[in-house]
Amino acid sequence: MAVSFDLFGTLVRAPKPDDPARAIAAELAARGVDVPTEWDEAYRTPQIDAPEGAEVPLHAHVAWALAACGVNVPENAARRAVIAAFDPDVEVREGAREAIVAAHELGPVGLLSNCSVPELVARTLIRADLRGEFDAVVSSVDCGWRKPHPKAFEAVATGLGTSVETLTHVGDSPVADGGIATCGGRAIVLDGIALSEVPALLDDCERER
Repeated sequence: MAVSFDLFGTLVRAPKPDDPARAIAAELAARGVDVPTEWDEAYRTPQIDAPEGAEVPLHAHVAWALAACGVNVPENAARRAVIAAFDPDVEVREGAREAIVAAHELGPVGLLSNCSVPELVARTLIRADLRGEFDAVVSSVDCGWRKPHPKAFEAVATGLGTSVETLTHVGDSPVADGGIATCGGRAIVLDGIALSEVPALLDDCERER
């Protein structure tokens, strides 16, 4: 049996900026970008008609939003501003490490995270001292699809050398993480369930295979 975990809200707490548009604007200004007065509205307006379930990288959205206001910046400048705005303070949730260890006893273990900010998953794993704990790490900004889209679950399953049907996914969102059930996999949704219960639940899934 293969197991994958969600990251944010499941294994770690890493609060987002209270006002992402303002936080990104401050980082853009710090890099010499003339942030337009209509920035807030532009930031909150979709800038591309992406397919349902596709991930639009946040720095690309920021660059397009600025361009819509007549401000053209290199995409790399937008990328650096977004990364700085979301630079996280990280707290590992109680029971997270024990759940990962228990999963490794059953087979390969992956990480599958919805995240539109480049490098954020890697930075979070480093700060949580969880780097190297997973056999495959997939973020939506890298694979291009957000949970519950089947392609997101297929990406982590492929990284683990298995199929979605053999995968049990652990996460905190009934919609995003629970969506693996529609692909033939299993979900353990931490809705009223503590991380400390996950090892026993994984054992139950293994026995039911």
